[in-house]
Amino acid sequence: MSKNSDDKRGKMIIIVAPSGTGKSTLIKKLLQDFPMLKWSVSHTTRKQRSGEVDGKDYFFTNENFFKEEIEKNYFIEWALVHGNYYGTSKLFVDEGLKQGKFLLFDVDVQGADRLLKDYRSDATAIFITPPSLEDLSIRLRKRGTDSTEVIQKRLSNAQNELKRKNDYDRLVLNEDVEKAYEELKQIFKEIITT
Repeated sequence: MSKNSDDKRGKMIIIVAPSGTGKSTLIKKLLQDFPMLKWSVSHTTRKQRSGEVDGKDYFFTNENFFKEEIEKNYFIEWALVHGNYYGTSKLFVDEGLKQGKFLLFDVDVQGADRLLKDYRSDATAIFITPPSLEDLSIRLRKRGTDSTEVIQKRLSNAQNELKRKNDYDRLVLNEDVEKAYEELKQIFKEIITT
């Protein structure tokens, strides 16, 4: 079921999770199975990883430009996470909701709090949790994309984020990616049909 501008206001689906919980894998599956979802491409100062496409995965920018956009009030939410800036465009969200679209977000706890503050009635927030911090540590090391120092910072942040896992609308345990995806898919079906 897709929406157009003649239908009711759109909806926001916010995926919240610590780094390394498998949310990117789950989101890719959702985008394949639910073509009506409109991915919210965040802006970031983080270095582009191998295989990432500017404008599709993120809008990669430098810190000075990002700070100028903050001053212009361009972002609904922005945060400094693991030493890099991330932010979501106000224009993207307001236009998408007005056009009746289903907007999909991948944000951290800070970003989710900010989005929910301004768009609570339009949003469903889903927290993806790993089975344990030990499991998360193994996943981050296997990924091979970060230094030991960055991994430690991510684990420290994850410890704090996990304290908030029950603050959101839904909670999905990602111990087995297929089971987690089935649960997530059911949640999406509910959101899209209500």
